[in-house]
Amino acid sequence: MEDVVIVGAGPTGLMLACELRLAGVDVLVIERLAEPTRESRAGGLHPRSLEVLDQRGMLDPFLAEGRPLPGTRFAGLPLDLSGLPTRYPFLLVIVQRRIERLLEARARELGVRIRRGVEVTGLRPRPASAGAASPDAGAAAASAAAERVVVETTAGPVETRYLVGCDGGRSVVRRLAGIDFPGTPATTTSILGDVELADPPAEHFLLQRTPRGNFSVLGFEEGWRRVIVDEAGATVADWMAIGFEDLRAMLIRVAGTDFGMHSPRWISRFTDVARQAARYRCGRVLLAGDAAHVHSPAGGQGLNTGLQDAFNLGWKLALVVRGSADEELLDTYHEERHPVGARVLSNTRAQSALSAPGAHVDALRVHVGDMLATPDATREIAMMITGLDISYGLGPRVPDRDLPDGTRLFEHLRTGRPILADVSGEPVDGCLVSQLKGFGEQLLIRPDGHLAWKESLGREALSTALRPWC
Repeated sequence: MEDVVIVGAGPTGLMLACELRLAGVDVLVIERLAEPTRESRAGGLHPRSLEVLDQRGMLDPFLAEGRPLPGTRFAGLPLDLSGLPTRYPFLLVIVQRRIERLLEARARELGVRIRRGVEVTGLRPRPASAGAASPDAGAAAASAAAERVVVETTAGPVETRYLVGCDGGRSVVRRLAGIDFPGTPATTTSILGDVELADPPAEHFLLQRTPRGNFSVLGFEEGWRRVIVDEAGATVADWMAIGFEDLRAMLIRVAGTDFGMHSPRWISRFTDVARQAARYRCGRVLLAGDAAHVHSPAGGQGLNTGLQDAFNLGWKLALVVRGSADEELLDTYHEERHPVGARVLSNTRAQSALSAPGAHVDALRVHVGDMLATPDATREIAMMITGLDISYGLGPRVPDRDLPDGTRLFEHLRTGRPILADVSGEPVDGCLVSQLKGFGEQLLIRPDGHLAWKESLGREALSTALRPWC
């Protein structure tokens, strides 16, 4: 029997696998694709995601392959990141296939097993006792009563203590677990293509609005450009095939030119559909990444939100699997991350509305642009888009800092354990914590870098805060 089975070897699934293996949990990743994707897909890592990678000692290869930009966009309007309170106040331009390759290399280094070309076809909760709910009682009830899950796959059944669906917006795991996925339908369809251009624009990152719609030409890597175009009021049904000529025709209608595009590498589409799983946990089945939330790619938040889902879930699930924490700790995953996902859906809906054509929206964009030119508004929106302002109850993230011994705070989080910083009085025995002296203030920092306790709350509160990890 497996400790944890993860369905999906995208960035979310691979990040979660790394977190679990770092804590000594056996992990099997199942992926329906026979080989890693060659498609570029998402195009960048936000400051908080860079911090997350730094906190696990994984960042350097990403910095080596990526290219920092001092800003990003909010509904196409410039958004400066350079003043954010982080060591990484920039967008790191790096396409998803490179991110996946680097994460998979780290996962395999840690001992994660990955089975490709395997699809999930069914789930069978195995009850803890004869009196527990049976599968006939419904997927949700059966899953809540189970002590393990049997995953039916095209390669045969796999039994696991916990199953995590990281299998995208059309998640099979979510559907089989009976988890609702409410939200709003698409109002527009965008077509994108990674192509070569005979007559490219002078700008490396061009975004323009026209009376017919919006288009952008983006330079992620040398040799090709990503072209994205949406036409006012145009939607394309999921079942309809699209191709290079559809992209070219829509771009000509909206931009008046196709920039001499040729040699397509990848053609796809996306919409502004926004949906979120009603719950991120159903017994021993959990969801993360696009399986838990889908939305427009405005602001580049999808991949980054998924990585941060995995970072929140990983250490908690590891503690439960190892018997160091009660299952109730897993409920905090939904409690903490569901509001984050809801906020992403909200701001991407707002960006979609701000991107619509028409004189009224044009006027609104002028006023929003003026607001974004002020430091306070820029900081607030940038902190939201990049995830740097996320707080879990008591716990805002604790920024990195240089320590007197020549190390950095984030370096002490690389074991995946909480940090008890500069605490006087009785030693804390029997806890899986790293005790850090010379910090300057007394704090308990969670494995994900968020604050769990501070001196002003008192010693009794420290014991309560330590309990989930002891």
